[in-house]
Amino acid sequence: MTLTRIKLERFTAFEKLDIRLSPGINIFIGENGTGKTHLLKVTYAACDITQTKGSLADKLIRAFLPYQDHIGRLVHRTSKSSRAVAEIYRGETKVRSSFSNHSKDPKSARITWKNRWTAKPIVSVYIPVKEMLANAPSFVSLYENRDIHFEEIYRDIIHRAFRPALRGPYDASRRKLMSIIQQGIEGKVIQKGEYLFLKNKQGELEFTLLAEGMRKLALLWLLIQNGTLLDGAVLFWDEPEANLNPKKMGMLVEILLELQRMGVQILLATHDYVLLKEFDLRMKEEDQVRFHALYRDEAGKVAHQSTEEFLEVHPNAISDTFLELYDRDVVRDLQS
Repeated sequence: MTLTRIKLERFTAFEKLDIRLSPGINIFIGENGTGKTHLLKVTYAACDITQTKGSLADKLIRAFLPYQDHIGRLVHRTSKSSRAVAEIYRGETKVRSSFSNHSKDPKSARITWKNRWTAKPIVSVYIPVKEMLANAPSFVSLYENRDIHFEEIYRDIIHRAFRPALRGPYDASRRKLMSIIQQGIEGKVIQKGEYLFLKNKQGELEFTLLAEGMRKLALLWLLIQNGTLLDGAVLFWDEPEANLNPKKMGMLVEILLELQRMGVQILLATHDYVLLKEFDLRMKEEDQVRFHALYRDEAGKVAHQSTEEFLEVHPNAISDTFLELYDRDVVRDLQS
């Protein structure tokens, strides 16, 4: 059962938001400050506790890092007393977190329906904007033993990447995806303890010597190779285009579409026109892709519009900016 709905009230940037998710790929677009990353984080936190059986309030604090770990700082800012509500749905099953803007201790948060929610674990992966594999050596042990100011999503992705491979042969879908990525990174990823290398014709290259965009593709290879991204998993990815050459964008989109066809649900946030247009050009009729446009309405509150058709995305800050640049370029040429 895939994630079906995100319902937020007075949570961080949102006064009120109710989004219905596609079982395939969900693409969040919008200007800075409209809450795209916050949507990914709150939903990932709800998925992660199905594996750890931990506290949702604690996970929210470790994912968002509010000042002095006061969970009340995640409430939408107002001069009055207020409560935030976050509900994540999987079909009819949901988990609900509610807390006051005066709350400091996460134990004061009301978490309801948790036992039903965690009865069926969800395998989830959050890929942050900052690539972490090159920083993997000693990072996890440092994070576990020291109070360092890093969101827990960074520790989590290293754990996912370093999982041992599944037993048995790869199925056809995994072989196909791994082959596509190997062509893109021109090699295979190998692991030696906490260190990762790209093995190719030049030998074994340390990850610290690779371009960050290549490391992101290598991370996908690891997650597919070790069986983390299989049918039923949920992938969260914040700005997959970051540090990736536009020439690689088509390959990345094809990989994401193939993962969706394998049964992986995907939620991603982007600012990139090329990535959006590659989805528009490459997705097939049977692919399940939904675009969610976040924007501020006339009252300054974050609202959204959702559609399965790229040309119907409105408002589309990314396309509008691209078209404005094109128009300015044409005007300059006509004036010269």
